[in-house]
Amino acid sequence: MKISVLASGSKGNSCYIKTDIGSFLIDIGTTCNYVDKQLQSLNEDIGDIKGIFITHTHADHINGLKVFIKKYNPIIYLTQKMYNEISCLMKISNYNIIGKSIELEDLMVTVIKTSHDTDDSVGYIFEEKEHSFVYITDTGYINIKNHNKVFNKNLYVLESNHDVQMLMDNPKYPYHLKQRILGDKGHLSNKDSAYYLSKFIGNNTKTIILAHLSEHNNTKEIAIDTLKRTLVDNDKKCDNIIVAEQNNRTEFVEV
Repeated sequence: MKISVLASGSKGNSCYIKTDIGSFLIDIGTTCNYVDKQLQSLNEDIGDIKGIFITHTHADHINGLKVFIKKYNPIIYLTQKMYNEISCLMKISNYNIIGKSIELEDLMVTVIKTSHDTDDSVGYIFEEKEHSFVYITDTGYINIKNHNKVFNKNLYVLESNHDVQMLMDNPKYPYHLKQRILGDKGHLSNKDSAYYLSKFIGNNTKTIILAHLSEHNNTKEIAIDTLKRTLVDNDKKCDNIIVAEQNNRTEFVEV
């Protein structure tokens, strides 16, 4: 598998996955033109995308979905609750309702329930032969019952949304918004993200991509420093740490 996070942040999210059985997206909260441009820079063809896995129905994760469906009609993978929400906004005829997991030839996709302020939200584990990739953003916490499922994978794309002190000191954010972000149905802080990664990563882990960083309440440097210090404190190590950006894709990461 090869993965590139095409966009990550409150203005739009999308991740590209190239597997032996075909190419997929996780979310399309950006425009189709943006995705096309980023894929061209990777020498990939947007028309080859077989399906889109939806994490939840907030606008920054589905903004480009309606146009993408009209142009390319891929299979949309989503839960029943997500389908009920999206079908009020657009017509989806080519879709697959997923439960706990779905097997697509040699590609196994496991659903990880997340906790966010929407009717339903999920993360995903992609496994193809001995290769594995975890994608979890937009959640206030990761339930302990899922910890073993995500343990010792090759690549983690995990939310590291905010620095708590920066958020609390930000005069432009009202108290109720701060409480939403910090709550169980909000977003993972740098500290939360680093804590989970220190529990999850193992000898098979090669790369961590920190995702969905707040434009106003975080910096790349603080997010990376928090993670590195936490890994050292827990006697863990990952040499390749990347920060996903809002308007720039990451390079391909092969797992």
